[in-house]
Amino acid sequence: MSYSISDHFDGTHFFNPEPTIRGPRGQRRGFVSIIQARFTRDPNIWSVWPKHIENAAYPVPVGEVPAGQVDVSFIGHASFLLRLPGLNVLTDPVFSRRCSPVAFAGPQRVRAPGLAIKDLPKIDLLLLSHNHYDHCDVASLQALHKKFPGMRIVTTLGNAKFLASKRIAGVAELDWWHTHGLGETRITATPARHFSARSLRDRNKTLWAGFMLEHRGQKIYFAGDTGYTKFFGDIRARLGAPDLALLPIGAYEPRWFMGPVHMNPADAVQAFADLGAKRAVGMHFGTFQLTAEAIDAPEADLAVARDAAGLPGDAFTTLDCGETRRF
Repeated sequence: MSYSISDHFDGTHFFNPEPTIRGPRGQRRGFVSIIQARFTRDPNIWSVWPKHIENAAYPVPVGEVPAGQVDVSFIGHASFLLRLPGLNVLTDPVFSRRCSPVAFAGPQRVRAPGLAIKDLPKIDLLLLSHNHYDHCDVASLQALHKKFPGMRIVTTLGNAKFLASKRIAGVAELDWWHTHGLGETRITATPARHFSARSLRDRNKTLWAGFMLEHRGQKIYFAGDTGYTKFFGDIRARLGAPDLALLPIGAYEPRWFMGPVHMNPADAVQAFADLGAKRAVGMHFGTFQLTAEAIDAPEADLAVARDAAGLPGDAFTTLDCGETRRF
């Protein structure tokens, strides 16, 4: 399938309208560089994470959600269960032990999923932001498709063909700013500053995005994976300020390397302001070690950035793995 040439697609590859930076010695960011950064663990740079952290026990969310509210359950990394009145949503679900092309190597989760697939309510909608292994886990998607055959998947350009090859149907593809309707729900794909790849040969052949979910007067923004971008202000101008924003705060060190594609907590606090969001929940931390910072650094740095911006603690918060909170 071909797509129209645009400010983020050249006819062959997708790209970021905002330029990305090079390393301190002028080296190009790329898939090989990411692999090298992941496995070259200078003890002066790369923090050591614990091998396993036991999750606290939280009740499985049940019952009706009142009008105008949403129950948010943190499954881990960028995976959330969102329970709205009349609608259950999953974001970038990863339930596997590793986020990797192979089952025997690659980043391994230090926390079990906060909810098991068997404990999920009926899922109506799944938002899939891009094709990286820590966001697009085929085993999880196949299990969910089997359990919830009527579930609709909304993703970005280029991913439907890949999912169809894995016998996953019910997929709608969106370009940036395009909208998909599902009953009384509207999902708009929003620009993000990131990239895509599942191998050395398919870099940026598919698109990446966040999503604005509008349902019965509520607006929830799921940022997916992104560096800080000018588009946060555009999202607010075009779609309105979200009631709740799910924003990445982890996988950000070293900054020269990760800065263009992953926000740090200070970036996320600025994004929160640009969006004009009423509340925010941090994500993309504490599950898989993808970068150099310590496991507790994102939440500690978020507290510092939040205080510097004069925000109360409950304006931009985090959830424990498995915790459900009503917003």
